[in-house]
Amino acid sequence: MERTFLMVKPDGVQRGLIGRIVARLEDKGFKMVAGKLLQVSEEQAKRHYAEHEGKDFYDNLVRFITSGPVFAMVWEGDDIIALSRILMGKTNVNEALPGTIRGDYASHTPHNLIHGSDSPESSAREIANYFEAHELVNYDKSISPWM
Repeated sequence: MERTFLMVKPDGVQRGLIGRIVARLEDKGFKMVAGKLLQVSEEQAKRHYAEHEGKDFYDNLVRFITSGPVFAMVWEGDDIIALSRILMGKTNVNEALPGTIRGDYASHTPHNLIHGSDSPESSAREIANYFEAHELVNYDKSISPWM
């Protein structure tokens, strides 16, 4: 089983889309193992976007992600990093296809509702940035749509 970090960004929280986004992930068969509403600190934001430091859009990324609460999550599933990124849709909302989270709900590229890790390495780094190990819950699904 693979794990990934996903985050409903401030625009998604403010628009009341947490439930719809979580439902899309659950409908896909993924399992949430951690989730919390939080205000991202400037230090967390800088760690989160470290690979973009020095780029002209870096300050805007930090400012936006700290502008309001986010819903940070850890999800588990087979090939979840790749599959969740498909489910999210393209970062540029003009390229996000209908049926994806961004294609259905996002209306502006910098405010594209959701973040998802793009590799096992970034997933591990991002999970550690927002969650302590004891906050991740290990459990087996006793009920599934395939039973």
